[in-house]
Amino acid sequence: MTNARGWKETLEDLDGRRERSAAMGGSERVAKHRAKGKLTARERITHLVDPGSFQEFGMLVGGEVAADAVVTGSALIDGAPVMVGAEDFTSVAGTIAPGSNAKRYRLAELAVRNKVPLVMLLEGAGFRPTGAHYGRTPTDLLAQARCSGRVPMVTGVLGASAGHGALIAPVSDFAIMSRQGAIFTAGPPVVRESTGEDIGKEDLGGPGVAVPSGLIHNLADNDEDALDDIRRYLSYFPSSAWSYPPALLSDDSTEPRPTPELLDIISRDNRSTYDIRAVLDAVFDTPDWFEVQPGYGTAMVCALAHLGGHPVAVVANQPEVLAGSIDTAAAEKAAHFISVADSFHLPLVFLADNPGMLPGGESEREGVLRAGARMFVAQTTATTLKLHVTLRKAYGFGSMVMSLIGFDDQTAAFAYPGATMGAMSAAALGLASGADEDIAAQLREMELLASYHSAEHMGFDELIRPEETRDALLIALRRGIFARQQVPEPVTRCAIVP
Repeated sequence: MTNARGWKETLEDLDGRRERSAAMGGSERVAKHRAKGKLTARERITHLVDPGSFQEFGMLVGGEVAADAVVTGSALIDGAPVMVGAEDFTSVAGTIAPGSNAKRYRLAELAVRNKVPLVMLLEGAGFRPTGAHYGRTPTDLLAQARCSGRVPMVTGVLGASAGHGALIAPVSDFAIMSRQGAIFTAGPPVVRESTGEDIGKEDLGGPGVAVPSGLIHNLADNDEDALDDIRRYLSYFPSSAWSYPPALLSDDSTEPRPTPELLDIISRDNRSTYDIRAVLDAVFDTPDWFEVQPGYGTAMVCALAHLGGHPVAVVANQPEVLAGSIDTAAAEKAAHFISVADSFHLPLVFLADNPGMLPGGESEREGVLRAGARMFVAQTTATTLKLHVTLRKAYGFGSMVMSLIGFDDQTAAFAYPGATMGAMSAAALGLASGADEDIAAQLREMELLASYHSAEHMGFDELIRPEETRDALLIALRRGIFARQQVPEPVTRCAIVP
């Protein structure tokens, strides 16, 4: 008891310092922040993670500035460990100083060391103008960049985020913004001073700018919805590149079943459009798949889904937009999505229905070939499982970027009967060659028979009926997953000469 009494003053001092840090910018600033319909930094973490699982570090960094304006620590999301940081706008506008830079570096360093995801929640004004010199101090961006491809990185932009602090968003695998969010290189006052442009934060980097530019992947109505979507996104991923995605426990939604509804959804007429999202609803386990970047590159749908309980990454042409033609934005979106999926071993499912890359002067000026080449490199170098279905058509380079190319390490490649393919459509070829009506008719007939000719020469593993789509993909996926869970391939040994 004598020793315990000796600790009393010391521990009371520690408790007092912790309480001041937990109070953030003080009751007045916290109340003002909440009045805008936003959660505080600590409330955001509490909403995001499993109850009672957050363990903070660096709470006493910053001295008089509570936690030096960034709350950092480890926690659990759905029982799996994560590292999480949240900028505290109520404390000196969430700005970054040497102490908070060190905390941010440590956070990302521990994410890679422990092989767990990194989540950053942003609302801050960039570097703090204190006059203090950082000296030879590593910037947090070094550690954050080293997370890329090793652990899932997710950013939530839940208020105005400027300068250095905002840079983790474009480095991340997935970035989501609330409607009160904004993100920019420099805020309106700096822009006005340096360029003379008078512009508000909404027009500078709000959702209407950040989503169409492709910088922000998804948009949520408020803090809570954004944090819920971060949990959903991470649920499809393993903790790191050193592990495989977790499968869901089997239930009725994961079992094999026919998909006759596809006969009504997908018109046999290539000129008729349909919503590819209805195909995803029919093919995957339940219609609660998660679309990534729905407001950008809308001619392509990229989504996380489950097939037989296994997380997969879906890359699908959208016939409702540009007839499924792949434009620059669609290719850029798909390239990033494919690279992230491959880094974390999510099987890729390609659903092709496109007339090729989008032609035309505007498309060329936007760099469609450069973006298409990036998508092609991403999918051809992917080492994860790849499954392909040509639903109706896939022409030219548009077919190749969708993994319809021989010796591309597909786990399975399927097509529907009557699927058309080749360098270009019969109509385009007829016009380009000046063919008369008889020749044009022959070209159309050859086009309709193309799927059978391809199947006869193993261009596909099999032609399937639309009703067989889910089961064909599910069987191939399970076979591929079984194979990759086996022991490593045996080493080839030299023959022993007697």
